[in-house]
Amino acid sequence: MSNNGNEKHVKVLVLGSGPAGLAAALYAARAELAPVVLTGMQLGGQAALTHVIENYPGFPKGVGGAELGELFQKQAEYFGAKVEFDTAHEVDFSQRPYIVKTDSGEYKADTLIISTGANSIHLGVPGEVEMTGRGVSYCATCDGWFFKNKKVVVVGGGDSAFEEALFLTRYASSVTLIHRREEFRAGAILQRRAKEHPKMNFILNTVITEAVTGDKLETLKLKNVKTGEESTFETDGLFIFIGHSPNTDMFKGKLEMSDLGYLKVNDKMETSVPGVYAAGEAADPHFKQVITSAGMGAAAAIQATHFLEAESA
Repeated sequence: MSNNGNEKHVKVLVLGSGPAGLAAALYAARAELAPVVLTGMQLGGQAALTHVIENYPGFPKGVGGAELGELFQKQAEYFGAKVEFDTAHEVDFSQRPYIVKTDSGEYKADTLIISTGANSIHLGVPGEVEMTGRGVSYCATCDGWFFKNKKVVVVGGGDSAFEEALFLTRYASSVTLIHRREEFRAGAILQRRAKEHPKMNFILNTVITEAVTGDKLETLKLKNVKTGEESTFETDGLFIFIGHSPNTDMFKGKLEMSDLGYLKVNDKMETSVPGVYAAGEAADPHFKQVITSAGMGAAAAIQATHFLEAESA
């Protein structure tokens, strides 16, 4: 890595330190390309916020999300990857090497692997923003401990909503899962566990219309989407797991993306700009699993390696 003041030149620059970014770094490091990973705001990505990951192969009894991220990072670093606590906020693809501006300076990158992940989608109801940190949360692993022996509500119907709801039963006296539809999307095993759990309750066909503000969260306003009937529900906590939106704003107008903001890639993880690859949830609206993100990261790094080899041939 050549370093001229605050400008650093690297062969492979990886944006994001979740499973996709760290798997990409591992493969690029083993190809002796000395990749640099910019961690972004969340070291280990969303996976690190998950209490236990039960479906990553090689861990029969599950593995902590933060622990798995740490193992990914150690392995990448062992082979020569460099992980920098830094965040990119601007890219220039008009010339090569590509320019990436960060909090600490500027990188020039021969190839770029974008694994910037996704962020929790907000409900968008009155009181939600004001109550964040005072009863409203998007991370059970981070905040569950604060709700010992208290009543909490979880919103959502997918795997993450069920995983987080079951995690919250460790602390809360009751966990009520509210879902706007009649059916859940979560996997059968998770649904069965939740329905059999004595602390779990369910309210279906219902949306939250307001988190009533005060010193802390005390009441939610609910509306039944079928009958239109409105009600109030007392709770100490509201955990929101209704999906994610990709962190791709800085690539708008620079890379092709879907209407929902996911980066478009082909089967080789190539974006619309040569030498720029994308992996993980920034480019994956479908699977959103640790294993698929890691696989995409590995594929992106293999492709970046081929790209650099072809250039130097």
